[in-house]
Parts: sequence; structure tokens; C-alpha cells
Amino acid sequence: APAVLEHLVALGVTAVELLPVHHAISERHLAAHGLINSWGYNTIGFFAPDARFATDGGHGEQVHEFQTMVRALHRVGIEVILDVVYNHTAEGDRFGPTLAFRGIDNRVYYRLDPADPRTYVNLTGCGNTLDVRQPRVLALVVDSLRYWVETMHVDGFRFDLASALARDGGGFDPNAALFAAIRADPILADVKLIAEPWDATAEGYALGRYPAPWREWNGRYRDDVRRWWRGEAGRVGATASRLAGSPELYASSGRGPTASIDFVTAHDGFSLRDLVSYDRKHNEANREDNRDGADDNLSWNCGVEGPSDDAAVNALRARQQRNFLATLFLSQGVPMLRAGDELGATQQGNNNAYCQDNALTWLDWNLDTERAALLAFTRRMTALVRRHPGLRRVEYLAGALVAAEPGGDLVWYAPSGRPMRDADWHDHERRVLGMWLAEVRLLVLLNASPDALLFTLPVDAPPGSWTPLVDTARPDVPLRAIAGRAYDLVARSAAVLTPRASNAC
Repeated sequence: APAVLEHLVALGVTAVELLPVHHAISERHLAAHGLINSWGYNTIGFFAPDARFATDGGHGEQVHEFQTMVRALHRVGIEVILDVVYNHTAEGDRFGPTLAFRGIDNRVYYRLDPADPRTYVNLTGCGNTLDVRQPRVLALVVDSLRYWVETMHVDGFRFDLASALARDGGGFDPNAALFAAIRADPILADVKLIAEPWDATAEGYALGRYPAPWREWNGRYRDDVRRWWRGEAGRVGATASRLAGSPELYASSGRGPTASIDFVTAHDGFSLRDLVSYDRKHNEANREDNRDGADDNLSWNCGVEGPSDDAAVNALRARQQRNFLATLFLSQGVPMLRAGDELGATQQGNNNAYCQDNALTWLDWNLDTERAALLAFTRRMTALVRRHPGLRRVEYLAGALVAAEPGGDLVWYAPSGRPMRDADWHDHERRVLGMWLAEVRLLVLLNASPDALLFTLPVDAPPGSWTPLVDTARPDVPLRAIAGRAYDLVARSAAVLTPRASNAC
């Protein structure tokens, strides 16, 4: 729809990552409760868009409509990345329905338990694991990928539970057959490849271990940034690493910061608004007695569980959302924003809304004052990034790879205005951090503590009056040049300053 394209362009979006569009079915237990698997992670057809996406009939029109959508996005400069589920199929465990692959050749298409060939190796938590080690199965996956590039014109793929596709007899294999086949294929060699770098087992967790040119959903970024902004102790070093692009994860393989897909929220888990509104999941609507979904969300409800009439609580929640957004867009790496987070979308505490194709998950475009303000702030942050390309480097800053020194391209500061020392990094109670980015001449200040403070501006930074560009505690207040040598940093807030007047934002 033109209105959606206009929204994405105004937001500065350069790529959309779609949830699975392959033809999928709903699980039996959902059907019994009158629910459907609306996310689509239950694939049965790897070469067809799901028929439920068609608006004009059910006889293949979805193919034309999908192509039309891709062309429309491309016309406004937005790439299309598909979330693909090749790790398992909708046939489930040995008691599941026989729909295709099980009936064609069960032993070839699925990984069977050598000790009991009646059962499946379940690396996915979904009952079965597709066996891409088999040449015919590998060819199926590669042919499917080629089809979506050549015929449907997508620009890349995000591989759900990618590690399940790279497991031999034991753990993760960075030289797996699928990776080699993609690398050798002239159609696929240049598309964007993104891994969810784990599967449902401990042995499949492979964050940072994928070969170039793979990018990875950085789950450590999500967890460390959440821990920081809920005020956990001992997080300053981890937070600095995430801001710098997670070099300890990707530099050794020759990859740069764009190997890190930075995210705070995604489709599974809380929305951003729910992340600051709930300590516990509330998945009763899924009809599984609230057993489904993650129990540990690293969330903080700001003092009240769920909706609140307390003005102070709501103000803190709004600021925390801005803190997360500012951190996401100021970090090196590729920022991934969950659709609706810029609109303050809520799922009422449901952190596994895969079966809720209703108002719980639909986006409400009728914005009240608070949600409109959040959208305006998000646009402000993306505009700042566009004005400072150095926030999106393809190579690591020198200060991210070696100890940052005064005068370098990256310097970390303590509230005293001096560069961070070893004692500062090891101060377990420190919840304040300053980051100077010389290339873009920006000073980023993060205060996750419950107390306001005066952050002394660095004396070794370029001379001249400092001007705040962003302050999450003062989103609507005109920001003026700072006359003194310190900045008033409100409790649980972030700010961006520049040492000279700027029209950014």
C-alpha cells in the first residue's frame, strides 16, 4: 500500500525482513482451539508464497502479488529479505501428518535417530530436522533459494535456526555443505545471507562462528543492551563492545561490524513497549496455560506490571523506549527494528504471539500523542544516522580492536571527563558511559543508573561549545549550546552531543 511505503521511506528503512512467506500450515493443537500459525514457521512448500497472502483469488495470484510487492519496494530503494525455514517441515514428529517428504522418502529427507530410526533427530524443537547433508535435499534447498532470487527477485535470506543446517555428527560446522553450495552458486553468491546462529540445542549455539560473508542475528547484543538499560551491575564492558560492533565476535573471521545484525526486539519475545511494561509473559491467549514462550526476557516493567495510570511510570517507560532506540541506532552494525516498535505497539505482554492473527498483533496506525511522539523520535534517530555515515562503518574503528587511547577514532569516557581506565572498566557498580566518535564528531552519553549526574565534557575533545543533538529525557525541549563544561544527564537517559553547531535532526 502507498501509505506503508511512505511510512517506511520516512523512517529511513533500507530493507524489510519478512516473516516466512513459504506455504505453511497450522499445527493440529492450534486448529483444535480455532487458532492459526500466523507467523508461518511451519513450512510445507518451499517454492510458493502462502495462498493466504493472496487478495485476489487462490489460484496462484499470490505469486503475481508477491512480485508486485517486491517491485514496489525496490522502486523506493528498499530491499526484500525473506525469513526461510529449511531446518524442519510441517510434518512434525513421527506422529505428525504425512503430507509430502515423509511419504516420498522419509530416510532421505529427515535426520533419523540411529538408535531408533522410527524417531527423528530433533535439533529444531519442532519434531523433525530436514537432512541437508543428503544431496537431493541440499539440491532442493538451493533450488528454492535460486527460485526466490531469480523469479521473485528478493535480495537475501535470513535462515531460521541456521545451525540446524550446519550440523554433522556433532556440533556446528562452518564448512557445512549448504554454505559451500551457496558460495559456489553464481546466483546466490552475492545475495545477503543472515543466520539465526543457533538451533534448539546447546551444541548448535554458534554466534560469531559463521564464515564470511554471513551476517548474524546478534543475540548477545539484544541481551547485553537489555541488561544495561534495566540497570544491571557490571555491564559497562559488554555494553561498550556492543556499541563498537561486537569486534570480539566477528573481527577474527575477517568480517566487519556489518556482520552484526543488532536488535533489541524481534517477532518472538516482547515488543519494545512490552519490554518496558512487563516483567512476566502473559500468553494465556495462546491456550497453552502460559507455558509457551521464554520465561527470562531481561525486561523491566518500571515498577508496575502492565498498563498503568501512574504518570511517572509512563514517563519512564517512554524514556526507556527512547533509550533502546537511541542505543540501537548509535551502535556500529546493522540495526534491525521490529515493525511496530516505532509506533509503540503492544501485545499485552504476550511474548510468543505466533498464533494471534488478530488485534493483539495487528498494527494500530491511529496514533495517540504518546505513540506519535515515539514515531517522531525514531525518525529523528534514523535521520541522524543518515547524516553521519560513519555510524555505519564496514570496517571496525581502530579503537574497537585495540585499547582506545585519547586522540584516537574511538575513546571511552568516564563522567569525570577523563578517558576510562582499567579501574573504571572493572567498577562493578558503574552504569554510566561516554563514547567519543572522532570521525563523526559525536559524543554519546549513556546513563543507566537511577540517579542524575553532571557528565564532565572531555577536555581533549575539539574546542568549541558543545551542542546536544538528542536527549532521551528531553525529546520535545529545544536543545541549546552548552555554555559550561558539564552536561546534566538525567537518570536512565541517553544523549548525543557534538562539539560544534549542527543542523542534524
